[in-house]
Amino acid sequence: MRRMPQDPELSRRLRRRGFLGVAAGAAAASLLGTAAAPANAAAPAADGRGGCDPVVPKGRLGIQLYTLRDKVQSLGFAAVFEELARYSYEQVEFAGYTQGTGEISLAALRRLLREHGLRGIGSHVGYWSDNPEDYTFDTQLEKVLDDAAALGLPHVGTAASPDRYGRTVDGWKRAAEDFNTYGAAARKRGLKFYQHNHQMEFGFAEDRPDVRLYDVLLAETDPDLVYLEMDIYWAYAGQYRFSVRPDGTPAPFEPVDYVLKQPQRYPLFHVKDGEHDETAEDGYRMVDVGDGDIDYRRFLTKVGRTPGGRRHNWLVEHDNPADSLRTARRSAAHLRSLRR
Repeated sequence: MRRMPQDPELSRRLRRRGFLGVAAGAAAASLLGTAAAPANAAAPAADGRGGCDPVVPKGRLGIQLYTLRDKVQSLGFAAVFEELARYSYEQVEFAGYTQGTGEISLAALRRLLREHGLRGIGSHVGYWSDNPEDYTFDTQLEKVLDDAAALGLPHVGTAASPDRYGRTVDGWKRAAEDFNTYGAAARKRGLKFYQHNHQMEFGFAEDRPDVRLYDVLLAETDPDLVYLEMDIYWAYAGQYRFSVRPDGTPAPFEPVDYVLKQPQRYPLFHVKDGEHDETAEDGYRMVDVGDGDIDYRRFLTKVGRTPGGRRHNWLVEHDNPADSLRTARRSAAHLRSLRR
């Protein structure tokens, strides 16, 4: 993880309420090495890449805070939230509620979100642990749900693979039972439980090499209780890596087709980009959104045309950006520029 040096004076200036003014905002942008611009400057007129309707509806652009963990740790949540609002973000997804900042209450986090015009849309929490003291769905389910409710999150989920019981059909059926349990408990609290994929979910069962494990997860979880957050980059990596079964027979799939078949199951998406790279283990190298070869105008347009398609939430992410604020700014600008 890239750790930025602590600058108490910069942090103090960024936290001042006067920073909300236009002139102060420009000064802070200069300090952070970012371009000062109104929030709507990232949404130019249609430029030949589609019609006039933006592919990301108003209120639906967010970012996974894991992308900005270095800046959250060095500058604090308030400074980062201020920058995100300037870049036209409207939502954030959490990956831990402190991110190295020390103790901060959930009430304080919720207040900061409100002050900066942001909405908490979800949170990644561990699936299971052998240690009952660990903060996971399996070990502290009610606490996990309490915290999500206290923050006002509509969704709470896990980015862990359903590999807890092994990569067999029965193993994933058992994991699906766990997810149904968490989903039922979340539903009672007015929340939605979700699972976020990586590339390995699209691999094949060890005991049934003709069966894609992601299909087991979809079939065995209750669609009214368990939702999915498709990480589009990792789905494309899975498409590349697992396009052939272990016996050599073709097994192609198109990530967006999963969404088109069950659009209501995918309230959240991770939007990260990649360049096809034959030398990379998974066939892709991660880059800022807009710099890769994933056709996001096509993907978002197709999803947007499904019933209720304008209610999906699109969350930028980059696992290891060279400059996380620059990545956040450039990715938002690209997505805001796309029209259908």
